[in-house]
Amino acid sequence: MSLKGKDLLDLHSLSPDEVAEILRTAAELKQKQKAGMEHHLLKGKTLGMIFQKSSTRTRVSFEVGMWQLGGSALFLSANDLQMGRGEPIKDTARVLSRYIDGIMIRTYAQRDVEELAEWADIPVINGLTDLQHPCQVLADLFTVQEHLGKLKGVKLAFLGDGFNMANSLMEGGAKTGMHIAIATPQGYEPKPEIVARAQADAKETGGSITVLNDPREAARDADVLVTDVWSSMGHEAEHRARLKAFGGYSLSSAMAAIAKPKAVVLHCLPAHRGEEISEELFEAHAGEIFDEAENRLHVQKAIMALVM
Repeated sequence: MSLKGKDLLDLHSLSPDEVAEILRTAAELKQKQKAGMEHHLLKGKTLGMIFQKSSTRTRVSFEVGMWQLGGSALFLSANDLQMGRGEPIKDTARVLSRYIDGIMIRTYAQRDVEELAEWADIPVINGLTDLQHPCQVLADLFTVQEHLGKLKGVKLAFLGDGFNMANSLMEGGAKTGMHIAIATPQGYEPKPEIVARAQADAKETGGSITVLNDPREAARDADVLVTDVWSSMGHEAEHRARLKAFGGYSLSSAMAAIAKPKAVVLHCLPAHRGEEISEELFEAHAGEIFDEAENRLHVQKAIMALVM
């Protein structure tokens, strides 16, 4: 099995073995980094990082990760590229393919990432779109595996918006044999076609995908509880309406009491305490949440080392 040259646009496109290989490599690279061992697997290589959405964790983790792997990273904002002034994505893809060894893009439309990958001769990594957040969810899976020792058979409940995190959690959970319960208010469910293909994948690994409107039912006996902001980038104008719609979906100590006694609590950050998660629960599980944030570095290093 080789991931060399492969794009990472979503988790549905990976096989269960490929997901396992990324997580295995992440563990190996994390161990080497903690031990101070050199691991310059991408010496002399360059990653171009296209940002059309702002970022803290994505930019720092990819940039530091490339440096630790012996390579370099170029930060390319929308203002830095002719793509932001009307150059076709296919032309940007073909130009960058002549200069660098891989592209990470963080943007709005999944179709833009797919078009970039279609025309580029180098690997394209999806750093986030409105539809998918594969790097974050691989870090989440890695964190769960570290804390619980396994993924297969684990129940993970996500409470919140049926947006990019919910989509990628379903796809990643399906590939690893997990039982994923997504709880959203009516009208905020994930797209049926993504649910359907994740359910099909889950059948092959012994997992399951369930979409509910009852957050308590989703959280019941869960091994892992996950949430995200209720108003993602691009939804700020809907904030007041979303506060009302998502009011019963907040992760609190009372909600956590429905899950298993030692359930892991995760949040991909940034967190709006008092909205999707209480201050008390966040701080009680801060160790897990910041492990999750750190693991973005190790998982993304694994992805880059394997595909570039």
